[in-house]
Amino acid sequence: MAGTDRIRSIKEKKYFILDTNVILHDPQAIFAFGDNVVIIPIRVIDEADNFKRELNEKGKNARTFSRLLDAMREFGHLSEGVPLEIAAQELAPHSRSGHGGVLKVLVREVDPDLQRLLGPYGSGDISILAMALELKKEGKNIVLVTKDVSFRVRADAFDVPCVDYQPDNKVSIDELDPGWRDLRIPTSELESFFKKKELEAPTGEPLFPNEYFVLRDENNDKNSALARFDAEAKRLIPILELPKGLWGVQPRNKEQRFAIDMLMNEKIPLVTLCGKAGTGKTMMALAAGLTKVLEESVYTKMLVSRSIFPLGRDIGFLPGEMEEKLRPWMQPIFDNFEFLLSSKAGTGRDRRVSYKTIMDFGQVEIEALTYIRGRTLPHQYLVVDEAQNLTPHEIKTIITRVGEGTKIVLTGDPFQIDNPYIDASNNAVTYVAEKFKDSPLAAHMVMTKGERSALAEVASNIL
Repeated sequence: MAGTDRIRSIKEKKYFILDTNVILHDPQAIFAFGDNVVIIPIRVIDEADNFKRELNEKGKNARTFSRLLDAMREFGHLSEGVPLEIAAQELAPHSRSGHGGVLKVLVREVDPDLQRLLGPYGSGDISILAMALELKKEGKNIVLVTKDVSFRVRADAFDVPCVDYQPDNKVSIDELDPGWRDLRIPTSELESFFKKKELEAPTGEPLFPNEYFVLRDENNDKNSALARFDAEAKRLIPILELPKGLWGVQPRNKEQRFAIDMLMNEKIPLVTLCGKAGTGKTMMALAAGLTKVLEESVYTKMLVSRSIFPLGRDIGFLPGEMEEKLRPWMQPIFDNFEFLLSSKAGTGRDRRVSYKTIMDFGQVEIEALTYIRGRTLPHQYLVVDEAQNLTPHEIKTIITRVGEGTKIVLTGDPFQIDNPYIDASNNAVTYVAEKFKDSPLAAHMVMTKGERSALAEVASNIL
């Protein structure tokens, strides 16, 4: 492209100005704006530099961002503009950088009158906003990108277009696939399903591997069956039914019955259970684990953990050994174990067995996710509770620890997130469910019906 044509093309593009919090959230955000111009204010580099020594994900992202900018200097001058497409081929081959995109690091003097209008220039937000207004005065089609709600409000007050950063890995919680659907079929097909224990998969819209179905008689809604799509056989097959329940616990709704089927299926090594409080996510996961480890001996042991927010930092200075330090975080797990063991005792065991007994035999371990990096976990049943507080990068670290013959179950409620840097759309549970929905190695279920108590169900809905 000739020089004048290139300049004309750049002038017609959008200018995305990135705030520091976008870089700390996703250092490869610079590749996410297609064939437009990405502006990094010099103030953003200064602020990101302050985080480089932190031993957490923000620190890691700040260091990654600095290395990316340094590497991009090989492809041009940052002050004049570096072609993102060329840089992405070398530095981020999996990014979706469009043709013609340009990255610039910008240093600008601010008009004194504008500075008085905005306020003290020492503020990072003010300096970035001032740069945006200067570019807007020059006729640039600018868009300020920040995850700071207050900054977006302030920018709007000065008539500066401003948006939240919406990376590709985000999926609206309302758009998350529930994991099952209704399918109306003729009476003859339903009778054939009961008799042959299989049904040819419906044609038309695509089916996800291990997707679940409620097969309903089109002439009688009360006549129904529950099925799972076997992608390998391209058939709908009946789900696993346990007349005596799972570890003494009977499922109370179809979602729990679906969950039991995927939890007990050794051909599905990755399960995500997503839902509000009281739907039985953790209970079902632990019950299946106890069955597979203690009764069927499919796995050597069960490893259970909850996200100790913030992940990546030490547990703290609580007294005692590891188990004593973890007890405040793991008490809900212990409560579930006590309930399950007492339920099993009530269905035939001679005496009640404490969870401490099976832990002493090494069949169940409680562990902090903080120290999982670098490990390999073969032939284990791994439960990660409260996974909604983990980031996509953290859950990648955990899942990639899974060894041969290991099953991993993620449970979480995307509407109860304690981590301030993620939300209902980009937490580990929704991220994994969306990324693995086409994989025959994974199954997912959104659980909506609360079974803890009538009060808990009402509270979960109205509060």
